[in-house]
Amino acid sequence: MPSRVILTRPQAQAEPLASRIRALGREVEVLPLLEITPLPDQAPLSAALAKLASYQLAAFVSPNAIDAAFAHIPAWPKGLQAAVVGEGSRQALIAKGVPASRIASPADPAHSDTEHLLQALDLPALRGAKVLIVRGESGRELMADAFRASGAEVTILPAYRRAIPPLTPALAVRLAALADEGADWIITSSEALRGLAGLLNQLNKLTIVATMQHHHLIVPHSRIAETARELGFQNVTLTGSGDERVLAALQSRP
Repeated sequence: MPSRVILTRPQAQAEPLASRIRALGREVEVLPLLEITPLPDQAPLSAALAKLASYQLAAFVSPNAIDAAFAHIPAWPKGLQAAVVGEGSRQALIAKGVPASRIASPADPAHSDTEHLLQALDLPALRGAKVLIVRGESGRELMADAFRASGAEVTILPAYRRAIPPLTPALAVRLAALADEGADWIITSSEALRGLAGLLNQLNKLTIVATMQHHHLIVPHSRIAETARELGFQNVTLTGSGDERVLAALQSRP
């Protein structure tokens, strides 16, 4: 078992899990594969969230969406239903004061994705309802399309920007070194994993790409596992959503 763990979450969300991994006696290196930045103009976000109580359902696609939105939400409207895709987002909403009983999420943490969230919701009951989806500037349209097909009035609210970091000389050296050393990589986003593959390809060294494809990836969602296999990664552990399951996977490593 390699001693090092590479945690690829955005910088602002990495430290709580990194601390728990260190408590297991593992060395942790934080390597954010997505840069999360605020929208330059916060006025539209603030104005939209001032009307939050007028919605029947507010769906948040990630902890980043929750963090960005709650900068403009002084208190959760009583009776408003929330929906999230993963356990991390559910815990983030609870930490913000949203009652757990008001949060819908996939029934099976091993399948924390939009498809399984939609299965957990009573979609016919949303006919005529106002639904807010808080997400980044871009994203999958599956959730919005499903709500609209159910007869809901859907508003998509961009709350932040995300981007793959540029391949600077320092990052190139860092990636090459990590590929040579071997590690357990925690990947929490398909977009981040595709970004990693793109960065590796920019190095123009096929040996680095081939070496990385044999590294062990720990992923919380089946969609990320599918992406990993499509990109040629051969050693993938699917944990299900939530830090507890990620930590359990690390502890069970031979």
